[in-house]
Amino acid sequence: MSSFDNIMIEITPQVLLKAYSCGIFPMAESAEDPALYWIEPRDRGILPLDHIHIPRRLARTVRSEQFEIRIDSDFEAVINGCAESRDGRESTWINTRIRQLYTDLFELGHCHTIETWRDGEICGGLYGVHVGGAFFGESMFSTERDASKVALVHLAARLIAGGFDLLDTQFVTDHLSQFGTAKVSRAEFQTRLTEALAIEGDFWKAPRDLSGTDAITIIRNAFDPNAVTIEELDESQAA
Repeated sequence: MSSFDNIMIEITPQVLLKAYSCGIFPMAESAEDPALYWIEPRDRGILPLDHIHIPRRLARTVRSEQFEIRIDSDFEAVINGCAESRDGRESTWINTRIRQLYTDLFELGHCHTIETWRDGEICGGLYGVHVGGAFFGESMFSTERDASKVALVHLAARLIAGGFDLLDTQFVTDHLSQFGTAKVSRAEFQTRLTEALAIEGDFWKAPRDLSGTDAITIIRNAFDPNAVTIEELDESQAA
């Protein structure tokens, strides 16, 4: 990887958006390291929006509405949560420059958060970048069981409803693989990215107060357009 600081350009939100459009993204070695680096993985993680797997227990949690879902309400709280050390990870790549760049993107409407709240306290969420019909997931955090997973389900439903074509997870992790995250080559990712950038996804097509039941239904129908809704299933069982 090569350092931003070795390239004679000023890093602005516009430069960052161009980088995403080329298939690269920034990271830092640590929160203390002021330098940023271009990252272009040889193998890229993507979550196919028409083939998302939601475990049954998680689907029940999503439909239960035990978490309040908020969109773009507290970017600072989300990036703070993503930057905190936790079990299995003592350090973070989110440094001061990353915080400022993504805060600027958020203010421009190109960075979004999906947040899970309970009793007025944020307990999980994620943030990522929106360019055309592509959404680039950056980081997620959780202080309660399933809080970040519920946020990811709501993100996927929102992207499907808005006509997005690509959900980039950057890498494949155990946390993401349970949803059907696939590993693709750099060349295949570039092809998918080009196709996604040719359209304009509408992040706000789905309502802010999208219910958990509706989120599950949107994802199921993307997987199988002939899938019955939960309401239809309940009605048939009651008949």
